[in-house]
Amino acid sequence: MTSKQVYMKFLRNLIRNYFWGSGLAVLIVGGVMISTTLSISGAELLRLFLILASSLCMMVISEILVFRRHVQPIRELIRQAEPDLAAIQTAYVQTHRFPALSVQRIMGPHFLGLSVPAVVLACLGIGQGWLTLPYYYVGLAGIGAVLVAGMHALIEFFMTARAIRPMLMHIRVLGQRLHGEDVSLDGRIIVSIGRKFQLSAFLIGTMPLFLFSLATQIRLASSDSSVDLTASYWRWAGLILLLGIGFSSLGARMLARDIRQPIEDLHSNMREVHEGDLQVRASDLYSDEFSRLIAGFNHMVKGLDAREKMNRQLLQSYYATLAAALDARDTYTAGHSTRVAQYALLIGRETGLSEPELDLLNKTALLHDIGKIGVRDAVLLKEGRLTDEEFEQIKLHPVLGETILKQIEPAEAMAPLLPGVRSHHERYDGAGYPDGLRGPDIPVFGRIIAVADAFDAMTSDRPYRKGMPFEKAWAILEEGKGSQWDPLYAQSFIAAHKRLAAAEAEAALGGKQAAAGDGEL
Repeated sequence: MTSKQVYMKFLRNLIRNYFWGSGLAVLIVGGVMISTTLSISGAELLRLFLILASSLCMMVISEILVFRRHVQPIRELIRQAEPDLAAIQTAYVQTHRFPALSVQRIMGPHFLGLSVPAVVLACLGIGQGWLTLPYYYVGLAGIGAVLVAGMHALIEFFMTARAIRPMLMHIRVLGQRLHGEDVSLDGRIIVSIGRKFQLSAFLIGTMPLFLFSLATQIRLASSDSSVDLTASYWRWAGLILLLGIGFSSLGARMLARDIRQPIEDLHSNMREVHEGDLQVRASDLYSDEFSRLIAGFNHMVKGLDAREKMNRQLLQSYYATLAAALDARDTYTAGHSTRVAQYALLIGRETGLSEPELDLLNKTALLHDIGKIGVRDAVLLKEGRLTDEEFEQIKLHPVLGETILKQIEPAEAMAPLLPGVRSHHERYDGAGYPDGLRGPDIPVFGRIIAVADAFDAMTSDRPYRKGMPFEKAWAILEEGKGSQWDPLYAQSFIAAHKRLAAAEAEAALGGKQAAAGDGEL
């Protein structure tokens, strides 16, 4: 359907709903009250219906004027061949407001447009002798008009809420087709569900009481009942009304709370999911349809959690594969990136980094030498001493690594890794490369990886030398604290690695003793 066809159908539905609501509330309820409660002649009854019809016409005219203003943003949207996103968003919000606007129109133009002309014409009729009714009946009729308007507003609200759905869907399609944007309220609340249920339940509970009390009063007043009987009736009716209002208010509040509570609980859980907590589960405390909704929410979160774990595993495998591909170029450095990552995590845990920080540190350490992919094999795999020119080529690999990682999408996923990759050969005294950073100016991951990288280089075998013992490497790190390496991270690694080495030695000794004992048996 075209935009104009959708709009015209939207208008037809609104107009149809309006006349249904008006007919039900004004003509049927109001007419039945008048015809069944007043003891008047047929001629006077006809005059009252003429007054009611005339007032109804004035009410419709006033409501049409207000309705045109309310529908203006939507009409402007339909008139434009290619509306901008702002016009689409404005029309979308205005369409959502239509149920609430329908209540405003009914309690404003509807009530005033109906009651004011009706009161004036009725008073004029009584004054001219066309109606033989007491003037206080006009006051009762005004109260009845308020009740009828409330009933009409209730009916119109829910009918309009249903009628706007096709228009909302069409506006969303326009936003996606013309601008590639999903138009939405973005969490904005037009009418809260608590207020909606509370007012609806209150009106449903009290409206019959007021109508019955009012109709009974008119019936008593039009009969030959005494003043004492009328006064006695109102004492009784007042008590019944107070009890009915109290019960309706309490029931409406309880119903609204019963609906609002599970929604608030789900919204709180959704906020936790949005913040990254996929372990959250909504409590199934409800035995109605919300139980099904909560079960669906929990099932969805479980699925998201499983997919997130799979993505993390795939991503970790991706980093490990890149590191392995790099290390495979040289059999003597095989496993270097993995060991550096293990040492870096040892430092990170020793210094109290959080789990998210440790995850980023691990990824950075795995890829810290990725720039060596851009270094020629003749230089990278040379067994002898490098010339100054060759060493300058090697010194380019941190910048090359940063450049390579910048090409990987999404860029925001790689951004936290770039500082550590670029700066892992900086020295604490400022004599490192590529930027000559000094002390705390060196990114934290760069300072940590510098210690882990140096230790693995010292303790790993090379073609031209054998790896040194741990004790000697610890001593070199101790000596280089504050000059080549950050003293905090160097000392933290020494302490943590000594404990790890001692624990491994103790475990190995225990294994040998157990094996010896088995041999004796």
